[in-house]
Amino acid sequence: MRSSSVKPRAAIPCPTLPLEGEGRGEGNHSGILPFHDARRRIVSTLCAIGCALLVGSAHATLTDVTLDNGLRVIVKEDRRAPVMVSQVWYRAGAMDEFNGTTGVAHVLEHMMFKGTKNVPPGEFSKRIAAAGGRENAFTSRDHTAYFQQMQKDRVELSMQLEADRMTNLVISDEMFAKEIQVVMEERRLRTDDQAQSVLYERLMATAYQAHPYRRPIIGWMDDLAHMTAQDARDWYARWYAPNNATLVVAGDVKADEVVALAKKHFGPLPARPLPARKPQAEPVQVGEKRIVVKAPAKLPYVLMAWHAPTLKDWQQDTAPYALQILAGVLSGNDSARLQKSLVKTRQIAVNASAGYDAVSRGPGMFMIDATPAPGQTVVALEKAIRDEIARIQREGIGEDELARVKAQVIASDVYQRDSLFYQAMQLGEYVTAGQPPAALAGRVDKLRAVTAAQVQAAAREWLQDARLSVAALDPQPLENALRRAAVPGVRHVN
Repeated sequence: MRSSSVKPRAAIPCPTLPLEGEGRGEGNHSGILPFHDARRRIVSTLCAIGCALLVGSAHATLTDVTLDNGLRVIVKEDRRAPVMVSQVWYRAGAMDEFNGTTGVAHVLEHMMFKGTKNVPPGEFSKRIAAAGGRENAFTSRDHTAYFQQMQKDRVELSMQLEADRMTNLVISDEMFAKEIQVVMEERRLRTDDQAQSVLYERLMATAYQAHPYRRPIIGWMDDLAHMTAQDARDWYARWYAPNNATLVVAGDVKADEVVALAKKHFGPLPARPLPARKPQAEPVQVGEKRIVVKAPAKLPYVLMAWHAPTLKDWQQDTAPYALQILAGVLSGNDSARLQKSLVKTRQIAVNASAGYDAVSRGPGMFMIDATPAPGQTVVALEKAIRDEIARIQREGIGEDELARVKAQVIASDVYQRDSLFYQAMQLGEYVTAGQPPAALAGRVDKLRAVTAAQVQAAAREWLQDARLSVAALDPQPLENALRRAAVPGVRHVN
């Protein structure tokens, strides 16, 4: 993803867990998807609930239609500012890749800006900028999405350009050869040279035995080194079709006009047969897993991940909502248990946080990460974390604490209430994961309905050692870190 003031995941920065989503590699990176993912903290996952609540109070109107060629069009009318956000979501991410071509979803995202039969390389971004807009894209495990933010009267330009590159993309061998070098350098900067990112990548490869979530979104370096332009062309031909995409438009627009424009520009594009998606259930973990990663770093670090459920039936499921509240009990503000006990009172950690994402196409993870305070070890810190979890499992939480957590996780995102971008993001993430917009609209009420007993039950059922994988960072001298040669298009951060 190119440098942008808009982050395609949580607006509240989560400084410790590595980024999950990948984007184009020119310049600074603003990170994931989450999105979706183990990457997001309760401060971002549940904060969006506050946004949903406040948007509802603004009487926004939602339209959800499907064109004859299978393109889904969702329009969220919000007239508080004369702007709009347009996003095209493809239900194709890293989880759909094959061994040997990992990272191709992200590489194709880069190539989508390299020109079509009708738009020369680099012209897409120039046209958006000339119209006073901003554009970018991001790739996650579950999807790839492209977006523009512009004045409301520029929505047709956005559709013209997106519809064109949905079907007319040109992937030349020469352009691919240059861009794959940028992606490889992006991997070096964002993963190989970042100890915590290496730890996260190796933990996912350990925690997941069979599911494709075990593979990194940006791809393994060897796969990138041997990737060809034809691999990208095959991916594009396989998944980039209107019947595998959702158009989400939010802002000061009229739904009937947006739908009419979608029919005009996307409607003529033919639907194509999509590959069959076979179930990829993760085998039940039957015992605790542990790894130690040695990498140049200043401080040690521990990352703990428990297999957990994700939202399947939003009206009947209770555990995903309870786990979101549990993450809020443990993390997200100064009075949360990990921060209060480990950082402030015992001073055994310099930071500690919990994260859980209820919405994804695949299996979920409940995660806790922490950095020991000087003089402390990851062994002692892990024990302290386990003690806090055991206390919840044994004693539960009080009604006052439950009410406070619910209020805090909603109130902490009040400032996002005017963000059209995150309104569209939430809709795109939900529908791409197979959830209806009603699930997003009903999320606040579902979280408000969570009881203290459900939180305790979720901790007991899901935070068990048999479901747990632990990764510890053993910091090595920083002088062992290699200096990288500069690659055009990627800004180095030392």
